[in-house]
Amino acid sequence: MSFKGERKYFFWGLTAFSVIAASMVFYDLLFSGKNIATFFDKTFTILRPITYGLVLGYLFTPVVNWMERCLFTPICKKAGWASDTVKAKKRMRGLSISITLVMFISAIYGLISMIIPQLVSSITSIATQLPTYEKNLENFITKLLRDNPQIETMANSLLAEYSTEFSVWLNKLLPQLGKVGNLLKEVSASLLGLVKILFNLVIGIILSIYVLSSKEVFAAQAKKIIYALFEQKSANQLIKDFRAVNKTFGGYISAKLLDSLIIGILCFIGISILGMPYTVLIAVIVGVTNIIPFFGPYIGAIPSIILILMVDPVKALYFTVFVLILQQFDGNILGPKLLGDSTGLSSFWVVTSITLFGGHFGIIGMAIGVPVFAVIYAGVRRWITRMLTAKKLATNTEDYMNLSEIRDHEYIEIMPPNQSKNEGKDPDKVFEATEEQRIHTNKAKNERHAYTKNARNKPDPINQKHNDHQ
Repeated sequence: MSFKGERKYFFWGLTAFSVIAASMVFYDLLFSGKNIATFFDKTFTILRPITYGLVLGYLFTPVVNWMERCLFTPICKKAGWASDTVKAKKRMRGLSISITLVMFISAIYGLISMIIPQLVSSITSIATQLPTYEKNLENFITKLLRDNPQIETMANSLLAEYSTEFSVWLNKLLPQLGKVGNLLKEVSASLLGLVKILFNLVIGIILSIYVLSSKEVFAAQAKKIIYALFEQKSANQLIKDFRAVNKTFGGYISAKLLDSLIIGILCFIGISILGMPYTVLIAVIVGVTNIIPFFGPYIGAIPSIILILMVDPVKALYFTVFVLILQQFDGNILGPKLLGDSTGLSSFWVVTSITLFGGHFGIIGMAIGVPVFAVIYAGVRRWITRMLTAKKLATNTEDYMNLSEIRDHEYIEIMPPNQSKNEGKDPDKVFEATEEQRIHTNKAKNERHAYTKNARNKPDPINQKHNDHQ
């Protein structure tokens, strides 16, 4: 038997084996999906410290790069020391990492030292003064209903309608609240989960040191793998796409964290001047929830208003007005100044991304949903642009607004006929005149398309610009 015959049978056998293996995998996915999901869930749980390390290393990278570039390098130049040797770079990298970690740990410690006492004090105050808060709220509602008979009538009708359902729900809830053993188990589980999170965070901080120390090596290894697996043109385009992803995602996260920090500080200053209770606690709630786009201000404002409402309903109204003013400042001045158009998403896609990722991943999904969706959106847009460029078509969305058809690269617009000018004329001549007018009006668009095509051949500034995250 010839070698070609043996090779043919070998490929037949390999194909049959692949089909059988794929069928077995499909059967396992179809009937044993829970086991596979459990396996992946356990794997992700085990790798959680590594995930923390990678995330922290990614977030610390701009700070470390800034210290090396803007702090230690000028110091070395002024002192006459060499800053381009391997030994000097290692020293600068070590000092930058150390200072960054000290700043991070100090910020976490300071935040916890402020929040925990304030939180304990707030919970203790709420528990001890709950009867007073209840009496104040009762007096406020009684006065409101007495001064507004229409609201009182509507409230009485609602109470009469839903009192039975509320009684049934309360009767089901009370026996569950009476089970102290279940409550202790839940509290113990929560404490154990908190200990696990702290342990994973400590391991993640240690791993972030290795990530920051060898980030250039990791980037070089990733490029090496890409060039090994793809053609040179595809590899160049893939690396270019990764740089765009890094610019979009990293820029948004850094700017949003800074924006939330400023909003938290401004909130603390404002409610301190207004004499609000629980100033630190409310400022932290508003600042942290501000990380979530669009819905974050409302998520943080609602529990804060409830806390102030139990103390003083009038101050709760003042706080509501203050939060609205603060969010208007953030949405119209501070946010655009820091974030700019880093995502490139419209309001529709922002709400869609928050809803989608929040439904799957909760609060964390709502926080990172916008930059992740922005990366996906940018990737699809770049892919569509490349396909249109290959077909020698315009990539500007405005060129397709009133488009009727494209005929030999001529962009024909939808233009309603002018009845007043065309009355009594031959329809064929009217059509010809209108067709000429359409082509004439689209001449500028065709020239802009040619200009855009020539501009695409210029070097991409993203490839020339130094990337801090590389």
